[in-house]
Amino acid sequence: MAPTMQELGIDQLSPEDRLAVANSILESVACEVEAAPLPAAQRIELERRLADSMARPDAVVPWETVKARALARTRT
Repeated sequence: MAPTMQELGIDQLSPEDRLAVANSILESVACEVEAAPLPAAQRIELERRLADSMARPDAVVPWETVKARALARTRT
């Protein structure tokens, strides 16, 4: 069983320090996940999507545009 925040003393930290600990944990997990090989099905799907976007460049929407549209919807 994983240790609790109380067992580790994390609950005694300031909110800022708890956020720093949480970010450190997330970064360490992200590094491990990035280093792990993709399952074959995911790799095949990514390759399919890349080929599709290269074949139809006019159908690709830049991230900045998608983000701006999403943010605009939240403001109305």
